[in-house]
Amino acid sequence: NNPWVIGQNDNMVSINSALQVDVLGQVAADQINGRQFSGVGGQVDFIRGIRLSKNGRSIIAMPSTAAKGTISRIVPALSRGTAVTTSRNEVSCIVTEYGIAMLEGKTNLERLDALVAISHPDFRDEIREEAMKLYYSA
Repeated sequence: NNPWVIGQNDNMVSINSALQVDVLGQVAADQINGRQFSGVGGQVDFIRGIRLSKNGRSIIAMPSTAAKGTISRIVPALSRGTAVTTSRNEVSCIVTEYGIAMLEGKTNLERLDALVAISHPDFRDEIREEAMKLYYSA
């Protein structure tokens, strides 16, 4: 999982998953609410390696909900006790069954819009409203 070795491969694609993603693009992939689900694996190594790969592409793919549709995986802020696996500055693309959010080079507000657009429709208003209170109220 050496990013330099990964980057030596042209057109490299990494596909990873997440338990939760906040509207800034921070990814929690191994632990949520203080509960460990898995090890980190090579997510960060591959995402960093892709940046070195000619025409490399990194994708975080996940369903928009958990717990049989009762919980959104896209949230205004990561849950308390949740560790960030991949920082928002390293995530370029998040995919759910509702589309693709291209995050690279976007402002925080553009990230919010892109991630709300690929969240489950039942949660979109709530995510946007809470995120606006958290990040944009004076």
